[in-house]
Amino acid sequence: MQYYERKIKKSGYRLIAGVDEAGRGPLAGPVVAGAVILGKAIKGIDDSKRLSPDQRYRLFLKIVSTSIVGIGIIGEKVIDKINILNASLKAMERAVFSLRLAPDYLLIDGLSAPLIPYPMTKLVKGDQKSSSIAAASIVAKVVRDKIMAVFDRLYPQYGFCNHKGYPTRRHIISLTKYGPSPLHRCTFKPVRELNYG
Repeated sequence: MQYYERKIKKSGYRLIAGVDEAGRGPLAGPVVAGAVILGKAIKGIDDSKRLSPDQRYRLFLKIVSTSIVGIGIIGEKVIDKINILNASLKAMERAVFSLRLAPDYLLIDGLSAPLIPYPMTKLVKGDQKSSSIAAASIVAKVVRDKIMAVFDRLYPQYGFCNHKGYPTRRHIISLTKYGPSPLHRCTFKPVRELNYG
């Protein structure tokens, strides 16, 4: 998980930020990106999807207390306006620019990257190959889950606390029964079909 970081540091870079997002697939809520410059090696860091909620949260606390962390959030209205890919890239950009120290180099999960003036490497499944990207995936996932837990209190009929806005069977049933909430992404097919038939 440190191969890319070590390789990049050998080229003279020091502040390497891993960047990843959470929330491209849900029907509701924002997309959230994390950018993390790890302060030290943290045991147990892995792709957030491979961790339990408790493991993610414990690692999140270690990451934010020992590393430089940036967060970018793009809401559902902007997602509907510019599409989810562009919204994800915009969230990544915000996360990088919110870091209190400017990074020297970016390691970005996936095939696409925001157009920002930093040298970078894009890694498919980067959250399984780079500890910096994995840390960013944990930060993004935990922050987004907390946002959806707040939304659950505002709109309890949808069960956001359980499925976090993803298109589970329960979510689709609730969506069909109650119609879209203000948090739903109206351009996503199951919501769009309810809105416009």
